[in-house]
Amino acid sequence: MTSPPDSRTDRALPVVTQRRAWTTLVITGLIIGTAFIAIYVGLQRNPQPSRLPIAVVTGQLSTTARAGFGNAAAITEVASVADGEVMVRHGDAVAVLGATSPTSLTLDYAGASGFSESGAARQLAAGLAQKAGATVQEHDIVPLATYDSRGLSAFYVVFGVTLSSFVLAQGLTAATAKVRLRHRLYAMGGFAVAIGVIAATVAGPVYGSLTAPFPLLAISLILLSAASAFTTKALGAWLGPAGIALAVLTLTTIGNATSGATIGIDLLPGWAQAISGKLPPGAAVRAVNNFGYFDGAHTVAPLVILAAWFLSGLGLVLLRQRAAQRRPLAAEVQR
Repeated sequence: MTSPPDSRTDRALPVVTQRRAWTTLVITGLIIGTAFIAIYVGLQRNPQPSRLPIAVVTGQLSTTARAGFGNAAAITEVASVADGEVMVRHGDAVAVLGATSPTSLTLDYAGASGFSESGAARQLAAGLAQKAGATVQEHDIVPLATYDSRGLSAFYVVFGVTLSSFVLAQGLTAATAKVRLRHRLYAMGGFAVAIGVIAATVAGPVYGSLTAPFPLLAISLILLSAASAFTTKALGAWLGPAGIALAVLTLTTIGNATSGATIGIDLLPGWAQAISGKLPPGAAVRAVNNFGYFDGAHTVAPLVILAAWFLSGLGLVLLRQRAAQRRPLAAEVQR
């Protein structure tokens, strides 16, 4: 005969709220939300060009341009418009300014540099022409893809890959007690390959929004996912919840806001320009756009940066695991 249930053990125990448990989450959420709004909205307020790379045909025009543009543009003198166009097509300049007569200027620019950068170059040229009583003939020699009319596809793809990789790493960090480390690492690596291929397929062949060759586009996005996931995992392993919050601020907030996909790099404030290409989202945007529009020029550095974030995150995760394994052994020796 079974004994009656013990009311003392079957009765649900009341939940005791620990103030620190919820206040920490609320404060962290407020910090992340405030930072997200402040950075994104702040960068959109009044972006001004700073040393925007513009090629100008050597002669009186270059002298006039230097005086007229000031610190807003970084002037590179070229022998001819054709030489300047080579720079534009390789991403070394946003535009090339030339003259066909004293009252007629030409501006060949790269729309693929983004609306803010190409728009700034066009405004500078228009202002210079107005002062000289001249007209400007504009030509977009590196236009955006037909199905990326606003030039924002790279931003959304990079943001989506970064966010999904962060969410995965955050979930796996919380599941440490249920999933062995090597399986967590396999999951993040496999996910990076899967989301990279899927994102490249959707944005590339399916939608035609990103024009980079599919293998190169996929590799760039795979490295972005690995960099984001393994960095988040490393920060969570070493710093706990504070590390996850730091990953949100660094990757999804600051990294995407300063990537140069919504506001051109040369229109960002100095602090943002300094970190833009060094964070995974900024490096990925450069790789995707350079592969797609500028013949793959200047893509080695962004790929190296993405790989460095990935390998550093992996190394820190393994180091943390080794340190955790040594503690029980050290305690056993002391006994």
